[in-house]
Amino acid sequence: MTSSTDRPLLGHTVVGSGPDAVLVLHEWLGDQSNYVPMLPALDPAAFTYVFADLRGYGLSRDISGAYTVDEAAGDAARLMEHLGHRRYHAVGHSMSGMVVQYLAAERPDAVRSLVAVAPVPACGFRTDAEGLARLRRVVDDDEALTTAIRARTAERYGAAWVAWKAGLARRASRREAMAGYLAMFTGTDFADRVRGLEVPVLAVAGWNDIAVYRPDSVRAAFAPLYPHASFETIADAGHYPMLETPPLLASLIEGFLKRQPAA
Repeated sequence: MTSSTDRPLLGHTVVGSGPDAVLVLHEWLGDQSNYVPMLPALDPAAFTYVFADLRGYGLSRDISGAYTVDEAAGDAARLMEHLGHRRYHAVGHSMSGMVVQYLAAERPDAVRSLVAVAPVPACGFRTDAEGLARLRRVVDDDEALTTAIRARTAERYGAAWVAWKAGLARRASRREAMAGYLAMFTGTDFADRVRGLEVPVLAVAGWNDIAVYRPDSVRAAFAPLYPHASFETIADAGHYPMLETPPLLASLIEGFLKRQPAA
């Protein structure tokens, strides 16, 4: 992984001014604005949160790239270095749960702990040809996008909320970036690189998510790799706890971070 000075700097928003820095990355169907409902529940005196948008998303929408896990982790590392954070925690949601794991393997001196929310595991999102075809349709087809959101929330929400979430997804990114990151999280496997990594890990799963992200699947993917992994289940959330149960997710994250040794 590289983070040379000729790389563009990711767009980002800083929240808080506390002594502990926290990098926060987003999912495939949303940018950093996913986390806005969670902001009132965060402790700005304890933490400095850096909400960053990956290439092709949000404030980084105009930055193109290869959309690989190495590139994404390198961009995140460079951003934190630029902001003066030598040691920091890293939070990743869904596909970025994969990115922060890779970052921790590449920068164990920098990453103090990991929080992976509804995460893609280090072995990638494994699916068959039919499943991959469904995901590819999400990139361009609004009906496929809506179907994916409904599935990831156990069809518990009304049409207005689903439409709002779909609109957020469409505004968040360029189609090129969505297609690139889809290839990343379905075609990358670095499980052997993180096996035995000593970093403390909290993996959070929503009970109402699809099978690959449900609590039993997340535990099966993370427990054999990380000797210091802990697990939380949010009973009333699916794939989007920062939107579905924002104060609870904030409390789980900050409770875990505050238990970590001082930098």
